[in-house]
Amino acid sequence: MRHAQKSLFRFIAGSAYRFVMKRSPMLGNIIRTLLNQIKKSRYNRSYPHATDKKLMVFMSFQGRRFDDTPKAIYEYMKSRKKYDDFRFVWAFRNPEDHKVPDHDGRTTIVKWPSVAFLQALSEAGYWISNNRVLPYVYPRDDQVYVQCWHGTPLKRLGHDLKETTNAIYSLKDLLHKYDMDAMKMKFFVSPSAYATEKFISAFDLTGKGKEGAILEVGYPRNDRIVTATREDRAAAFKNLGILEDSGKKVILYAPTWREDQYGSTGYTYRLGLDFSKLLNALGDDYIFIFRVHYFISNSFDFSSFGSRIINMSEHDDINDLYIASDMLITDYSSVFFDYANTDKPIIFYMYDLDEYQDKARGFYINLDELPGDIVMEERYLSEAIKRASNPDAYAAAYDEKYRAFKAKYTYLDDGRATERLVDRIFADDLPIVSATPYPVHKP
Repeated sequence: MRHAQKSLFRFIAGSAYRFVMKRSPMLGNIIRTLLNQIKKSRYNRSYPHATDKKLMVFMSFQGRRFDDTPKAIYEYMKSRKKYDDFRFVWAFRNPEDHKVPDHDGRTTIVKWPSVAFLQALSEAGYWISNNRVLPYVYPRDDQVYVQCWHGTPLKRLGHDLKETTNAIYSLKDLLHKYDMDAMKMKFFVSPSAYATEKFISAFDLTGKGKEGAILEVGYPRNDRIVTATREDRAAAFKNLGILEDSGKKVILYAPTWREDQYGSTGYTYRLGLDFSKLLNALGDDYIFIFRVHYFISNSFDFSSFGSRIINMSEHDDINDLYIASDMLITDYSSVFFDYANTDKPIIFYMYDLDEYQDKARGFYINLDELPGDIVMEERYLSEAIKRASNPDAYAAAYDEKYRAFKAKYTYLDDGRATERLVDRIFADDLPIVSATPYPVHKP
């Protein structure tokens, strides 16, 4: 009952806050600033713990997933005897929804954000996150915050934005968020020289004297894609509940969010295609895996399509989807940078390109570099899918462009990015710390 009351209170408070932000951003900003100051003061007062340099806290997409570079780092360190005396904490919004393998009992699961989570942050020597951390927590001088980020940027970010259509935050608010996180981080993971340049600019690292934070090592999260075998593909099918021997082409459709589409529960997404028409045009030879951005709060009902559309938006690790699928359809999501490591066909369905490019964020790269068809009208999408399904036709059209794309954007994704990153993080000799057990209080 008490948990239900707290959840109801949070829902009402969150709805009221979003209502205020929409109608009076200035008042909303004042409220948010005051709340963050109160929380920061409470955190500093309540969690003055000594730092344990062999304790690490992991967060992926602000507690939404067990995946990405934080997962790659965690699994690598768990598999190396060198780190046998380290202990790990994973933070999730819904801990019961995630399975974190822990055969040696060195991993603790906490709820994000909870007392146990804040306690772990205050004690851990290392924070590993692929998104911004809570605005009211700051690492002490002897704590290391590793910002892994969550993709190679196509869309403009942070200080490279000239305006924003964000439904909640003004441009000033967004820049403040980037500035806060930049000041907290000690390391920033970059997959390429291109990404390094954009991250330095977007987070204004030069202005903050923090260019040295960049670790240009490749994306650890892509090691699994690069090294995937036939057995890994079979395992991915099993994880997804799809029959590998169905003989059908598996298409991953992974669109990104629109920052101006917002509802009472958060960001929403309006499907930009009619799946009924598309499936009728394609026939029975295709299966779709649907994966929406983690920001999206509205649900999608594909039950009428049976097994022809499988919604994997809640599946933890998108690498399973990359490995199992035969091609990718996306729009402006950075998933295509990672997917290029599979050497499989990519289609860019940009039905709202003019509006997105001109009124939203704009792009860093020339779209002519993209290694696949750019489709702007739904009626042409089935034709593009059929072309991409023909290996010879796709190779003739995009082999050269695909190679050039990978040479510029994914050349460091060689299966050893995690090793390079962990070596860099722990390049200095680790200090001797107390062996006192870490007592985590369950949420």
